[in-house]
Amino acid sequence: MQLYFIRHGQSINNVNWNNPDYVENPDPYLTEIGLEQAQVLAAYLKERHPITDTSSWNNQNQFGFGFTHIYTSLMERAANTAAPTARALGIPLTAWVDIHEEGGIYAREKDERFQGLSGKPRSYFEQNHPELKLPDGYDESGWWNRPFESEEERQPRADKVLAELLARHGDIDGQPEERIAFVSHGGFFVRLLSAMLKLPWRQGAHDMKSWFILNNCSISRFDFHKGEIVINYLNRTEHLPAHLITA
Repeated sequence: MQLYFIRHGQSINNVNWNNPDYVENPDPYLTEIGLEQAQVLAAYLKERHPITDTSSWNNQNQFGFGFTHIYTSLMERAANTAAPTARALGIPLTAWVDIHEEGGIYAREKDERFQGLSGKPRSYFEQNHPELKLPDGYDESGWWNRPFESEEERQPRADKVLAELLARHGDIDGQPEERIAFVSHGGFFVRLLSAMLKLPWRQGAHDMKSWFILNNCSISRFDFHKGEIVINYLNRTEHLPAHLITA
C-alpha cells in the first residue's frame, strides 16, 4: 500500500496567521490562492495519474501516481481541495471523519473560546460535492457536535486511523497494490507520522521541540510493505508555481 498525504490549500486562517486583529474561523474556507492551488494540484495529478511503467522503481512517481482511493476530512478546506482531484481522476471521494485537524470544530471568540460547534451540515456537501460519499447517520445537525478535542485525545485518534488504514488497505496476497490519498491537515500529519514511526510528540534533541512543515497542497508519500514503512518523500511542492507555494 502507498499512502499519499496531501495538505489542504491555503485557507482564510492560514493567510491571516500573523494578523493580530483577525479572529480565526472555526471551519475556514479556501482563499482564492487556495482554490487555485487545488485546481493546479488536480491538473498535475490528472496528467500523471496513469502508471506508465510497472517494471521500474517508481518511488518518486516519475512513472505516475495511479491513485485508487481518495479520502478527505469533513473540514471545508480539505473537502474543497480534494474534490477537484477526485473529479479530474474519476475516483470516488470518501469522507473519513477522523482525519480532521486537531481540536475539531470549535469557537474562537473570547467569550466562547474552545466551545465545540457543529461543523457543516450534510446538505452543504450534497450541494457542493455530490461525488463525496458521506458517513451513514450524518445529517443536518453537523458532523462534529462534540467538545473541543483535548490534547489527550489526539494521538490515540491518529493511532486509530493508522490501524484502520492498514485494516482497509494493507497488503493482502493476490490483491493489486492500493494507492491511497488523504487530503487532510498539518497538525494531523504530525500526529499520523508520530503514530507510524512511534515518535514522542514534538520532542527533539537537547530539549528542543520538533515539527514537520507541510506547505498547502504539498504531497508526502509513505509505502507500507513486508513489515516496513518507507518514507519516500515529504512536503513536495514542485507541482506548484512559485506564487502558489504557501504555508
